[in-house]
Amino acid sequence: MSATAAREGRAYTAQEQANIAHVRAMIREVLDALDPEAVERFIVPGYIQHNQMVGQGSEPLKRFLREAKVHSPEPVHDIKRIFADGDHVIVHYHLRRWPGDTGYAIVDIFRLEETMVVEHWDVMMEVPGDSPNPVGPF
Repeated sequence: MSATAAREGRAYTAQEQANIAHVRAMIREVLDALDPEAVERFIVPGYIQHNQMVGQGSEPLKRFLREAKVHSPEPVHDIKRIFADGDHVIVHYHLRRWPGDTGYAIVDIFRLEETMVVEHWDVMMEVPGDSPNPVGPF
C-alpha cells in the first residue's frame, strides 16, 4: 500500500498502483527530461488534451516539449501528492523551470487505459514570490 493510500485508509488496486507508477515515470522521463521521444512510451498518439495551450494528440505535445526545452532546459516537477481513483491519476506538484524560479503549483489529472495516458486536464497557479497568505500552495 502506498503512503497516499494508507493516509486515505484504503488500498489501491493493482491497476491503480500501475497507473500511479506509469504517471510518476512519465513525469520523470517526459516532463523533467523534456524528451519528446519518450512520449510514445506513456501517452497514446490520439490522446485528448484539455490544456488550452497545447493541441490534440501527441505531436503537438512533442512540439511543446521541444520549445519548452529551449527556455527551461532543466525543469523540476516536485511531486507533493499523487492519488489514483479508478482509471484516473491526480498529481499535485511544484514546477520550477530554472534555479530560483518560484514556479507554478499544478494539478494534473490523467485518465489511463491499459496503463497509457489517453486524456489530460490541468490547473496551474503561479507561485508568488510574496504573498499575503502565510500558508503556501503545497
